[in-house]
Amino acid sequence: MESLKQSLIAKIKTLNETVWERRATEPAIEDWLNNFARSSSASHDEQLHALFLLSNFMYFGSRQIRELLKAVYRDLYRYPIIQSVRRANGDTLDSFVIDPEFRAQRNATRFIGVGNPSESGCHLLYYFRQENGLPKDLFIHTHQVFTRVGGGTLQLRDSNVTRYVFLDDFCGSGKQGAEYSRDLVEDIKRLNPHAFVAYYVLFATTQGINRIRSNTLFDEAKAIYELDSSFKCFSSESRYFRTKESEVDLGFCEQMCRQHGETLVGGTHALGFDDSQLLIGFHHNTPDNTLPIIWFDEPGKVSWIPIFRRYPKLEW
Repeated sequence: MESLKQSLIAKIKTLNETVWERRATEPAIEDWLNNFARSSSASHDEQLHALFLLSNFMYFGSRQIRELLKAVYRDLYRYPIIQSVRRANGDTLDSFVIDPEFRAQRNATRFIGVGNPSESGCHLLYYFRQENGLPKDLFIHTHQVFTRVGGGTLQLRDSNVTRYVFLDDFCGSGKQGAEYSRDLVEDIKRLNPHAFVAYYVLFATTQGINRIRSNTLFDEAKAIYELDSSFKCFSSESRYFRTKESEVDLGFCEQMCRQHGETLVGGTHALGFDDSQLLIGFHHNTPDNTLPIIWFDEPGKVSWIPIFRRYPKLEW
């Protein structure tokens, strides 16, 4: 057991120095491990299983997030428009034909962050604009999509806009995207049936992005990084226990996470929001779809020291 523990600690140390932006120092790990019980039996040692989970944690730092924001613009937005322009012009490669048409379509686009201005979807717009060299007048808040005229009749504020792109960092259950479709997209499509409305996200669970594709009016919903069921820690397809160490027991690990999770956040979301069971975090925050034992730290509630803290939405 001690050999495995040292091996896991060594792996975590390497991850911390190379990928995790030194967010998980040795003292921080020790503080976090003190949340868990120790046992002389490896198969019932909470600290060993916590280390095993931490060694599989996926973290995307500032540099990786910025690269992904470039990929969103390049792969999900720019390239498809260019391909469409080429097809409409006999598969031309002439930049004097392609470039003006792309610029015209880009000028008729508005990029919108998902969530209120203090949340991560809107926060990322600043870096999205920086990394892709975009003018700021292509970015608007949700309240700038519409205006009211006359006796309060709702209409689109800018009739020249033909494409609306909603951007977010993470799609877990798909609930927020569905709410945006109901609150905004339905009105956009009603006022301009020909408008193209897209939902682009850095990371999405397969279940969440499929919910948006199937149950909303978005013309397109795409993710750069799609998390299938193998990323769900304790699912039958879990990638984390395929070549498990003999000392690591899946059943005990799930029971441990569920027991602590029920204490921290309640039974419904004990393994992450909507039972997501993920092990993922970002430079700017950790989604609540990740196991609560990783991120929980809410003032006035259960005492728990996180290893990758989540900054929750505050309710007043």
